[in-house]
Amino acid sequence: MTELSNTVVGTAYRSTAGWDLLAELEDLNDRMPGHEGERVGADLVAEAFEEAGLDEIVLDEFPIPAWWRGDASLTVEHGDRETTFARSHELVELPGTPSGEVTGELVDMGYGLPEDFEDVDLSGDIAMASSLTPDDYGRWVHRSEKYHYAAESGAAAFVFYNHIEGALPPTGNIGSVNGPGPIPAIGASKETGARLQRYCDTGTVEADLSVASEVGRGTSHNIEGTVGPDTDEEVLFTAHVDGHDVGTAANDNGFGTAMVVEVGKMLAQVADELETKVRLVVFGAEETGLYGSYYWSHTHDLDDVKCIVNVDGAGYSRNLEIHSHGFEAIADAFDAVGEEYAIPVHTEDGIRPNSDHWPFVQRGVAGAQGRSSSDGSGRGWGHTHGDTLDKLDVRDLRDMSILCAAGVARLARTDVEVDPVDDEEIKQACLDEGFDVGMKATDAWPWGGPKDWPWAEEL
Repeated sequence: MTELSNTVVGTAYRSTAGWDLLAELEDLNDRMPGHEGERVGADLVAEAFEEAGLDEIVLDEFPIPAWWRGDASLTVEHGDRETTFARSHELVELPGTPSGEVTGELVDMGYGLPEDFEDVDLSGDIAMASSLTPDDYGRWVHRSEKYHYAAESGAAAFVFYNHIEGALPPTGNIGSVNGPGPIPAIGASKETGARLQRYCDTGTVEADLSVASEVGRGTSHNIEGTVGPDTDEEVLFTAHVDGHDVGTAANDNGFGTAMVVEVGKMLAQVADELETKVRLVVFGAEETGLYGSYYWSHTHDLDDVKCIVNVDGAGYSRNLEIHSHGFEAIADAFDAVGEEYAIPVHTEDGIRPNSDHWPFVQRGVAGAQGRSSSDGSGRGWGHTHGDTLDKLDVRDLRDMSILCAAGVARLARTDVEVDPVDDEEIKQACLDEGFDVGMKATDAWPWGGPKDWPWAEEL
């Protein structure tokens, strides 16, 4: 039975390997999928894997659609005045947006829920929607879902405004699988959004939106290494190296990448005790369509994957949450870790059809997302210019890495059985929780719709 010794835990709590890597990743500034910074980041992760003592280290290249940011502005006429928003703290293009010049009426769609767009004709308008989903709505309505509802209602452009004070304009992908989305789109800060809402409340507001961007083809990389015995079955512990270019992607997901390195370093010290191989994987191109994890899941035998634990959304605190997607054995393993270390680990069994565990879970592979809990609704500084290293704490990295290493070691035990399910069970869970509505609206529904990874034929 593999347990982390006091020596391993103590060494981990003094380790700077993950934090040092996190600082190096921040200094690259731009790790957008397909950009040079993402490629250099992949090299840095590979070097960190080698220093951590991992085996079979591989960088695997794959094709992706790539996107480059240009300039954007929004000019509104209110009364006898004209105001132009173009500064980085006011607005930012959403990755995947096409270039375009749009003139139309600014229309506030509030939360941007599906019912808000029912029987609404937005032909030629510039639609706005908040990043907030009401707590009592029952499910989270994703940014791209609101965007597609606006486009389907005839809108010529889309403005996505933050609901968190001082957190700057939000970014996030709205592109399609093989290229840009249908209409130009920007993110706006809460403060900018509040002004725009005030103008809309006073009557008709004419606006000019301008977006410049470039869409092309590029490459990304997955980085992986192994630790433990040479078994066919393996446990995956994963994160993603890419990040949005408006900040430095320190939290999302440099923090998760650093956790993978720290977990790998701890497990390498108990490699002889592990009963199942553990594969540490840092995916590329998560932010623009989960391309790295879809690529990996289509180029490996998923029958060999005992389970996957993916960390994304960690770094807000040292309070570990495990979203198990109903796989009780994963929840039980982390509950046991919480008891062992006398540290609360919160587990949830609901579906989270986003991030790099999803290409596995949607096909029935046992999978979980690890993240940290935080007060309030939304990403905080994530996906904004404020996603920088100064928001993070090395103590959180150490605490969460130790708990995850202990959880992964427990899942690698042969007496801990984690069984896959038929993908129809996952489909039904999505239907029960209402996720099918948004996934179908964004062409992301993998059952009876588009292929679950439309680029698979290129492999």
